[in-house]
Amino acid sequence: MRGRFRRAVVIAATMGLALTFLTDRAVAAAGQDDRGTYINTAGKVDYEVHLPPAYEPGKKLPVVVALHGCGMTGFADNSMKDLTGFNKVADAEGFIVVYPSQDPLRNLLRCWNAVQPAHQHRDKGEPSLIAGVTRDVVKKYHADATRVHVAGASSGAGLAVIMAVTYPDVYASAASLAGGEYAFDKVQPDPDAVSPLDTAKLAHAEMGARARQVPLLIEQGSADTTVPPWMADRLASQWAAVDDLAVDGTLDGDVDDVPDATEYVREPGERPYTRTRYTARDGGAALIEKYDVEGLAHKWPGGGSGPYADPLGPNMTSIMWKFFAARHL
Repeated sequence: MRGRFRRAVVIAATMGLALTFLTDRAVAAAGQDDRGTYINTAGKVDYEVHLPPAYEPGKKLPVVVALHGCGMTGFADNSMKDLTGFNKVADAEGFIVVYPSQDPLRNLLRCWNAVQPAHQHRDKGEPSLIAGVTRDVVKKYHADATRVHVAGASSGAGLAVIMAVTYPDVYASAASLAGGEYAFDKVQPDPDAVSPLDTAKLAHAEMGARARQVPLLIEQGSADTTVPPWMADRLASQWAAVDDLAVDGTLDGDVDDVPDATEYVREPGERPYTRTRYTARDGGAALIEKYDVEGLAHKWPGGGSGPYADPLGPNMTSIMWKFFAARHL
């Protein structure tokens, strides 16, 4: 009896180890999600970090910070995580995704306050919070600090542009889906009274000694009535001027808002779109890529799920990652 008992213990232990091994393999295959909170004098931000199966301590992976729009969260109900499907792309391509959530105490509608001047400067307001989250994630998970990118939708897109202006030394590139230009509050009263060159000068001044050409992807739906297409056109013009100013502080045509390449794309089962690219005068990789998607409302195309998801492509999440993957500090 005693021998049988010992054999039973050994078998049970072996099965337990096998089950643990299989569980660990399953977790690795699906990636891993961690939660955190960042706090400073501007308030707090809760966030979720998705680690892909490729993650292991000491392995320096790229990072994408994904900022949600109004009425959304980073990782709870109606989340940026579900909307974009970034986790699926991250698991396939091997990068870390960070989903900050707006604190409703700062905005009851859960919008990021990108149109407020108090949240448009380095080391202040929401930019300081998002930068703090980013730096903490890079440090905790030993990520590649030269390959950190920021993407946003709607109000999150406005904040993503602000992050590229206020922390060009942190973010290698940025993406704006249905968003506006830096200092858009100056434009709201009368768009005709303030040119994109005027707001570009404000952005360049905010960059200060850290000024650099931050590659930017812009996406806009032609049927978007919340963020109308002219806002994306202004953003492209503003960013071309910011890139021009970043070279030598003068608007002298190093970069301009005249397209260097335009491509019309129509794929089966997807919305047609026009991709426009802007490069520096001396060539090189595109500094700005703009995607104008036909018939798209105020939604994320080809992503995941939720009220702001459009089931038709193009898959903007994959397009954004391809853009990010080619850029670094």
